[in-house]
Amino acid sequence: MQAADIILIGGGMVGLSLALALEHSGLRVAVIEGQPEDDTLPAIPDHRVSAINLASRTLLERLDAWPAASGRLGPYRQMEVWEADSPGRIGFSADLLHQPELGHIVENRLLQQSLLARARQCPHIRLHMPARAASLSVSEQGAFVLLDNGTPITGRLLVGADGARSWLRGQLQPGMTEWDYDHSALVATVATAEPHRQTARQIFRGDDILAFLPLADAHQCSIVWSCSPERAEALAALPEAEFNKQLSHAFDLRLGLCTVLGPRMAIPLRARFSQQFCGPRWALIGDAAHTIHPLAGQGVNLGLQDAQALAETLIRLHRHGRDIGELAGLRAFERARKAEAATLLVAMEGLKRLFGTTHPLWHGLRTLGLGLTDRLTPLKRQLAAQALGLGHLGQAGTSVEKN
Repeated sequence: MQAADIILIGGGMVGLSLALALEHSGLRVAVIEGQPEDDTLPAIPDHRVSAINLASRTLLERLDAWPAASGRLGPYRQMEVWEADSPGRIGFSADLLHQPELGHIVENRLLQQSLLARARQCPHIRLHMPARAASLSVSEQGAFVLLDNGTPITGRLLVGADGARSWLRGQLQPGMTEWDYDHSALVATVATAEPHRQTARQIFRGDDILAFLPLADAHQCSIVWSCSPERAEALAALPEAEFNKQLSHAFDLRLGLCTVLGPRMAIPLRARFSQQFCGPRWALIGDAAHTIHPLAGQGVNLGLQDAQALAETLIRLHRHGRDIGELAGLRAFERARKAEAATLLVAMEGLKRLFGTTHPLWHGLRTLGLGLTDRLTPLKRQLAAQALGLGHLGQAGTSVEKN
């Protein structure tokens, strides 16, 4: 029998961030992860990436897990969003908030490796990898998990950070609100004829949303092409030459001719929102608690903020001698995180619907709205601050720097 304070199911980016954030708390963490460790990095950047904002980078730096020396980080200083066949456009610059960059495009595999290497240095973390939870039981006294290799683990709190199809959530049945976006995200790495100039770009074209995210190489981008599932599968199956042609023109040839590098993958998109983020002896974070449309690139950032908020809650409870598994103590975490996740979920659904309609009236309103927002510096500053995870700002400069 092994004993821990927290049994963490899911050793991905969000789960390991939570475990590392508890390093000096005196709490012991057992991490259960079903995927074996992979310390390889392909020569061509992986097609699964995340847009890490300033708040998330600050957290990862504090955890000593930011892969700054990798040479594979893609900083972006500017963002451009526009609608096809329309003068509507909005642009953001890091200068607007007196920051060196707006964020970084990071390969998920790279960030996972950095977090895992750091976790292996921490005596308060015990990694069970690869291993899966086979069964569990929860009582007023604590939680018990039996692994598929026969290892029994006891703890005071169960945390699910095991993704959108969370095993723990399935066992606890907290209730779910979910709907299909009727979209799939086609992801790939591409080479571009023109340099990306550290600019993240996104175009709305009818029901399609196409993003080019700048990588470390000035002529490489990660693309996220959100479209109908049928169209995504058809695009993934096209011969490379035809796909390159369609991609270049769908992006208005903004970066010249594009050439796909490596595999293409179509990922179904579905919104999920757990009706409870916590209960007696358990909590959910990251995609186990919520999934949103990737059009604003905030999914991983939302999960990392969950991890930070839960760590702060658990540390506070432990320091005051309270039971970290009691529901009353976990409520503050749930209230804060549910509110932010729900706001983003509604906002992403609204944006998808707004740009997905071809009605001439809405087309005109979108053009007007993008143009006005681009000219209103205070509003642009507020939107940029939200994207960076800096919250509500009264003014640029001093307010940002204090964060």
